[in-house]
Amino acid sequence: MSSPPTPKPSAPPPTLPTGEAPPAPSGPPARVALADARVAPPQPGRASAQLLTHGSLEVRFYAPRGSDPQEPHERDEVYVIASGRGRFVRGGERVPFEPGDVLFVRAGVRHRFEEFDDDFATWVFFYGPEGGEAPSAP
Repeated sequence: MSSPPTPKPSAPPPTLPTGEAPPAPSGPPARVALADARVAPPQPGRASAQLLTHGSLEVRFYAPRGSDPQEPHERDEVYVIASGRGRFVRGGERVPFEPGDVLFVRAGVRHRFEEFDDDFATWVFFYGPEGGEAPSAP
């Protein structure tokens, strides 16, 4: 019978140029994996899962099934389509979407997803003040 391997010494902890240890990570995570977002439960009273917040930024994951019952929101938002295809309605516009597309909605504007695949899911990024940010100058 062979003896167990000898453990290797662990590497010393990283240090700053001053010789001090760097601060422990705090705040939002550096990464949210798509696989984790897909299984995150929606918050009570919400149809999406909150994954990260920082300042005015709120990152959520939304995967409606069958229909999209959402109402206008109080802040600007950006969607990044994770999976599925369909149509996105924003005010009087109606555009197709597919994975990787970015969709924008100003605060207070009616919008919804229609005719979407069964595997439809999207990242949602809310940001800025209630009422939305001021439009950019042309």
